[in-house]
Amino acid sequence: MKNKIKSPVYSVIAVPIEKIVPNDYNPNVMAPPEIKLLYDSIREDGYTMPIVCYHDKDADRYIIVDGFHRYRVMRDYPDIYEREGGMLPVSVIDKPLSGRMASTIRHNRARGSHDVDLMSNIIRDLHDIGRSDAWISKHLGMDKDEILRLKQITGLAALFRETNFGQAWRPADSEFDAEDDYLLVENLSEPDETK
Repeated sequence: MKNKIKSPVYSVIAVPIEKIVPNDYNPNVMAPPEIKLLYDSIREDGYTMPIVCYHDKDADRYIIVDGFHRYRVMRDYPDIYEREGGMLPVSVIDKPLSGRMASTIRHNRARGSHDVDLMSNIIRDLHDIGRSDAWISKHLGMDKDEILRLKQITGLAALFRETNFGQAWRPADSEFDAEDDYLLVENLSEPDETK
């Protein structure tokens, strides 16, 4: 029996922008020319896609999962705010924080690029809440090397707790070995007088 999921887009609601807040983990950045282009698009075509939010019922606020820049256009451009009556089209998903982070990354990666430092912070945050490299790989669409590079940027040893390191070198096993190594290096550094 197949799992039947009703896509959230079939239940878009109008939400006052004052009830909508950005998340604090989105690594997606947009340069000013692209923001202006998005504004022009929304001015000319209206909102053609809802923003995706998680509804925090206790605080009665909608936390953005995807669509921060569409939200920003309404927030920053009074003509758009007035035309839309301060209401944004919202598609609601109900997932725990790690699921929302994964959804944000999937949405963004399907469209464009990410700020590397912010992506590294997300990897750190997901590890802090107990997500494994395998979970990150599966849910964020990253391979092991990409996860490793992002971990290296943060420089936090805790992020490498699942990593098995090989031994690229070993200290000398005896004084004799250490002395031989010293003599080898010393001989390499002496000038050759026979030439």
